[in-house]
Amino acid sequence: MRHALIEIVEKAHMKDSPPEFHVGDTVDVLTRIIEGDRERTQIFNGVVIGRRGQGINETFTVRRIVNNEGVERIFMVHSPRIVDVAVKRRGKTRRAKLYYLRDRVGKGRKLKELRVSKGKKSGAKTGETPKGAAGADKSDDAKKPEVVGV
Repeated sequence: MRHALIEIVEKAHMKDSPPEFHVGDTVDVLTRIIEGDRERTQIFNGVVIGRRGQGINETFTVRRIVNNEGVERIFMVHSPRIVDVAVKRRGKTRRAKLYYLRDRVGKGRKLKELRVSKGKKSGAKTGETPKGAAGADKSDDAKKPEVVGV
């Protein structure tokens, strides 16, 4: 349980809309780098293997392979140095932490892709009623994710 006064102070430093991503997603993390008097943006892309913490202390770990060597980096979600987190690919996972990917090599480190279908246009042109439309909500089918193999 957190103290109410601490939450009020931390709320002023938190981002209004934190990036939306999940464990298993392949992301590009755009980080602001300051070198002397110049400022540039550096991209770190990889798979999110874990999230932890809450509030201002929330962090996420991104893992990528560079020269056949695994590199992990921990980022603060509400850090002012994080410009953006762009999701490149959604991953289907059944765990909250993907530490088992550290031991995988080659194709074994790939995750199944989770694609969210936008929904099919029901028989509007032909005048037919879609199957099971009598009382069924059409938006339920549109929100079901489709799993694609590796």
